[in-house]
Amino acid sequence: MFDGLEAHPPNRIKTKTHFIIHFNIKTMKNLKLTIGILLVTMVMVEFSLAQDWANLERFREDNAKLGLPASGEKRVVFMGNSITEGWGNIYPAFFKGKPYINRGISGQTTPQMLIRFRPDVINLKPAVVVILAGVNDIAGNTGPSTLEMIADNLYSMAELAKANGIKVVLCSVIPAFDFPWKPGQEPAEKIFKLNEMIKKYADKNKIVYLDYYSAMVDGRKGLQEKLTYDGVHPNEEGYKVMSPLAEAAIAKALKKK
Repeated sequence: MFDGLEAHPPNRIKTKTHFIIHFNIKTMKNLKLTIGILLVTMVMVEFSLAQDWANLERFREDNAKLGLPASGEKRVVFMGNSITEGWGNIYPAFFKGKPYINRGISGQTTPQMLIRFRPDVINLKPAVVVILAGVNDIAGNTGPSTLEMIADNLYSMAELAKANGIKVVLCSVIPAFDFPWKPGQEPAEKIFKLNEMIKKYADKNKIVYLDYYSAMVDGRKGLQEKLTYDGVHPNEEGYKVMSPLAEAAIAKALKKK
């Protein structure tokens, strides 16, 4: 026996070793279980999001609370993406005291809007719908889209509205020279061409065309710096330019038979 060292009986060493092995096995099992639960949770979240690709749930409660328009009310629904959604946050004065309903969802593309067009527009029984969409399609937010695909979705929304007695205002896509979240897409010329397609369709079908583009574009077919905070989304000054144009277009649409 060495001096200064305590001798451990064989049974005590065996018991201690058995405890460590048992503890490690139990810890590993718990760790695997935790990882498994996390993976299942992540899959379920992704599955849930995939099942509501158009974000139909976003306005479900709001739509139910809103109900039908009051007698004589000329309700107007604004259908769009973050540019429409941001309007209510950055320049809420435009909506205050008016029968204007904002149904913009950030990041959305025209196929997503087409899916939710019935619950978020038609079922609300508006007199007019103002449709501003297409820029996120050009950015490829939900996959590649040709200009024809984008235009077809816009036309389909317009035709659904008309079939349900709703007057339509089709908006030009506002200018953008580049996308800060997805640079290098060179959207300026695509936006210009898409707007030509939208205007041609609107004129042919006697639909009001709302030209934001001409009032907001700069020399390189981008959004004027004073009207934006990131080159794509309007700031308060940008919405102040858009607001009277929207009011005039809505008034024009309401006069149509």
